[in-house]
Amino acid sequence: MKPTLQLKLSQQLNLTPQLQQSIRLLQLSTLELNQEIERIIQENPLLELNEGWNAKLFDSDETKNQSQPDTALDGKEAVQTDQDYSLDWSEGSTYSNNTHNDEYEIPQIAAEPVSLREYLNQQISLSHASEREKKITTLLIDSLDDDGYLIQDLNELLEMLPVELGINIDDLNQSLTYLQHLDPPGVGARNLQECLLLQLQNLPEDTPHLNQAIEIVAQYLDVLASHDFTLIKRLLKCDDQSLRVIQKLITNLNPKPGSDFSNTDTRYIIPDIIVSKVNGAWVANLNMDAVPRLNINHFYANILKQKHEESSQGLSTQLTEAKWLIKNLQQRSSTILKVSNAIVERQQQFFEHGEIAMRPLILREIAESLELHESTVSRVTTQKFMRTPRGILELKYFFGSHVATDTGGACSATAIRALIKQLIQKENTKKPLSDNKIANILEEQGIVVARRTIAKYRESMHIPPANLRKTF
Repeated sequence: MKPTLQLKLSQQLNLTPQLQQSIRLLQLSTLELNQEIERIIQENPLLELNEGWNAKLFDSDETKNQSQPDTALDGKEAVQTDQDYSLDWSEGSTYSNNTHNDEYEIPQIAAEPVSLREYLNQQISLSHASEREKKITTLLIDSLDDDGYLIQDLNELLEMLPVELGINIDDLNQSLTYLQHLDPPGVGARNLQECLLLQLQNLPEDTPHLNQAIEIVAQYLDVLASHDFTLIKRLLKCDDQSLRVIQKLITNLNPKPGSDFSNTDTRYIIPDIIVSKVNGAWVANLNMDAVPRLNINHFYANILKQKHEESSQGLSTQLTEAKWLIKNLQQRSSTILKVSNAIVERQQQFFEHGEIAMRPLILREIAESLELHESTVSRVTTQKFMRTPRGILELKYFFGSHVATDTGGACSATAIRALIKQLIQKENTKKPLSDNKIANILEEQGIVVARRTIAKYRESMHIPPANLRKTF
């Protein structure tokens, strides 16, 4: 091949270290931020914590030993939330309690737990994928929830990405396929059905009744959930013994592939924002006990003023870094407060009447009103919490899809879920409401929702179908 010279013009987005730090601090939760600050203070003698800062509030070792906190919070206490799953280490454990072993045993030190994101990123770093694909896959990994599901729609994610990156929907779909082939099987799924299918497709091809199990999950998962085994046998043309094997194959799958990486200890949430009623209106204020307060260490700063030798060049650099950190922390608090106030301003009726009064809200609406990028609003609303009279809620809770009404307006998906839950709570359990009946009731109220959407919302609230709710 004849060598040639080509001129290629491309755009590249370069971020300064200060801007990179600002973005990183913004996406950290309050607990993660405190850990990051502790690390930086150990490395930079020019920084010190304000004497009034209650660092013990964020001490994970101490909070684990606290008793159940009182429900009436003053903003200084952590809130306990329980996980809805548990891990069973009874099988396959390498730990031994045999104290009569004559051989010397090396003391076992518990390894630092690896998060799902760290585990996936480790696999990516060792793969032969292109750097571009690795970076796009990393974006998708950041959108996974603790159970390993992709919680953000690809089109919504695409809209949040800067145009300069040149990423299109095909790139995201290709990277999602790559992510879904990583370990643990089922990671990156967008719903339970896709999660189970990914795990089945990862099994050896000679697994007995594998194709039939795939067929059930792909087409008849709702039939299996309703325990209509007679219909399943007829659809698959199989006997009782085969059905038992198929059912065991499916029930042995993990519906939460990321749960093994989640911390099963009690989780504590420190609210970043406190919502209260002032002069008849709900307003947001920073929880000052959750805002890190840093100072410049004047002892070392005075040394820099008195000396100008090369030996003090390192301290001069650390002083600049300290000032940038303090500025970025102030910017983080300011941005969180601005976004929170914009949310509270639009959701006044929610604070008055609850979920049923939640109005439709998207990231773009807040971003445009505050002249911020959508990705910034997304970072602010992730792992940041608001203490309200209706509980402690993640800022992202106030956003969601919407459904059009026949009057030309829109109704929040959260409000529709609340309506569905309310209808089911009041139903006659001897004649429970079908999804189609619920859709008809909502239509009479001016909210047009498809039956399959009702089923989707019902399942998201872990409410069984009508035939399983029926009592005799």
